[in-house]
Amino acid sequence: MFEGRHPANTYTLRLHRARSVILSSEELVEIRAAQRTFEGAYIRTALSQFSFALVVLKIFTSEFYSIGALFAVYGAGVLCTSLFRRQQGNMQFFSEVGEDGLNRRKFRTSGNVVSVLTGLSVCAYICLLVLTIRLEKSSVG
Repeated sequence: MFEGRHPANTYTLRLHRARSVILSSEELVEIRAAQRTFEGAYIRTALSQFSFALVVLKIFTSEFYSIGALFAVYGAGVLCTSLFRRQQGNMQFFSEVGEDGLNRRKFRTSGNVVSVLTGLSVCAYICLLVLTIRLEKSSVG
């Protein structure tokens, strides 16, 4: 029923559906390099944010728990962005067959993923600044 809408049936490479395509060694190297570079970087960043959140939650006093929770939420956001990047990256290697049956290949940059991560980072830093100022005011007063 929904077979035509599945990405593996929609995207093609050299006139083969995505689920049945056999990639050349050069194409495999290109895909692996993109995965290592981009997806790996997002995963490592998310893990480092989770690790820092754990350090803050374990070492510091309860006044810092909100900062630790912020870094945990930020790590989860980066992890979700990694999934979004993977979904967007799948479209870089395959062309799409349109409704009219024509094969279309469009180049898309990762600008939308960068915009999402930039917005997430700006929000996290603003929250960190607010929490730090609040923490300073509570310790002074």
